[in-house]
Amino acid sequence: MADQPIAKLQNATLQFGQRRLWHGVDLTIQPGEFLAVLGPNGAGKSSLLKVLLGLQALSKGQALVLGQPAQAGNPKVGYIPQQKAFDPGLPIRGRDLVHFGVDGARWGLGGSATHHHQQVDQALLAVGAHKFAHKPLGKLSGGEQQRLRIAQALVSQPSLLLCDEPLLSLDLASQQTVAQLINQQRQHGTAVVFVTHEINPILPYADRVLYMVGGNWKIGPPQKVLTSKVLSELYGAHIEVLQVHGRIIVVSEGAATEPDEEHHHLGAERL
Repeated sequence: MADQPIAKLQNATLQFGQRRLWHGVDLTIQPGEFLAVLGPNGAGKSSLLKVLLGLQALSKGQALVLGQPAQAGNPKVGYIPQQKAFDPGLPIRGRDLVHFGVDGARWGLGGSATHHHQQVDQALLAVGAHKFAHKPLGKLSGGEQQRLRIAQALVSQPSLLLCDEPLLSLDLASQQTVAQLINQQRQHGTAVVFVTHEINPILPYADRVLYMVGGNWKIGPPQKVLTSKVLSELYGAHIEVLQVHGRIIVVSEGAATEPDEEHHHLGAERL
């Protein structure tokens, strides 16, 4: 159905022993939506992606992707993992990495080799990586490697693109380029769930923000969630949110639980 949600969480709770990451999450993701997932380390952001990938079972509630229970290996779900630099001596070419997005997810299902090559070519062109696709991965810059990871996630033309800190360790120019490349996929109806600490590069694209802190959560448009009042309620301490030249800056005034203490900075410097 054309109006079917891409993904849906109903009364979703995730708990490990006595530690509850989040509970009672109700979330519907529509085609073409860009959802930013924010919060300190340990809040359960990456675990949310694992649930949607079908790699982590909920403690309670339901997770649906395209109307079906989330399951591993769904070719309609693309995934960009946290960036880790490849070994400088790794001989695998960039093109080979992208090709894994075809063969790795569809092992043994056959298909035309020519068609697979065309898929890889299209994905490389989409992210502007065709010029260095034949170079060894270990010889490429962090920004070039991340373009190839995006191409790998896009090669199956997913309906849902899950991004786990794709801006990590990139310079500002590369962050902006990667954010723009990912946002462009929305024109094909792809929904994006984007976990990040760097909110400012994606702020122009985010339709909604899901903010998770200490088992609590809040969801809504960025201008309604990224406020002093909402973040102070979530953290249980006074948090000041400022906008300076279009950038969001979060200031904590010696709170018991500070964002900086949990390595959370919203992509801006602390005043």
